[in-house]
Amino acid sequence: MAGVDIDGVDYVYRGVDAGRTVALHGVDLHVDPGESVCLIGPSGCGKSTLLELVAGLRRPSSGRVLVDGAAVAGPRQGTGYIPQGGGLLPWRDVLANAALGLEIQHTPRAQRLAAAQQALETVGLSGRARAFPAELSGGMRQRLALARCLAARCDVILADEPFSALDALTREQMQAVMLDLWRQLGYTQIMVTHSVEEAVWLGGRVVVMSSSPGRVHGIVANPEVGTDGWRGSAQFAARCAQVRDLLGEAAA
Repeated sequence: MAGVDIDGVDYVYRGVDAGRTVALHGVDLHVDPGESVCLIGPSGCGKSTLLELVAGLRRPSSGRVLVDGAAVAGPRQGTGYIPQGGGLLPWRDVLANAALGLEIQHTPRAQRLAAAQQALETVGLSGRARAFPAELSGGMRQRLALARCLAARCDVILADEPFSALDALTREQMQAVMLDLWRQLGYTQIMVTHSVEEAVWLGGRVVVMSSSPGRVHGIVANPEVGTDGWRGSAQFAARCAQVRDLLGEAAA
């Protein structure tokens, strides 16, 4: 598995008429191989931008981002990125969507379809291989987005608010799916969320970011993640309260 290092990262958006917006400033974060980390913070604090930097979709204005010890200069073969909405291609069926990452990597057709079918089985979608995204429920579409990463054997999975559009029941079901897959497969996971409960349910650490420009305001260790009865425990509620207190400070 691959670790992630973010060292002194700034990111500046440059607009028209020499305008500039400092989205991130002095961000330092280390994510161990196989760790699950959730990023949370006020709207506009640069959480999604930070995820895009790790994905290689943007380059830092200063500082550096490393995955598996190598500087990120562009999209990395072993890094899976799930944008808001899932990023599915509506004109491709479920199997073809799951195989997309391998197709981009020029994997032979038979091999990539076999890997995609196996990934669909892992997320419980093997019976919908010939359906199209519009024919799937919201939860199924998120399972498909995960399957695309699994088919490509990603050792780092980045997810930007993957469950924000789901109803409460489906959201909890998908949180359980994501937790189970991470525990079974052991990949490194970084997820952006606006939900305190989601962050404490899925993150071995919860990183609280400050208002713009985004910085790491505090990190809450959450070693009980994945243990039986965690969501219903008094300690879970106390951990959520701790994260909320930090969020209040970060937004002040």
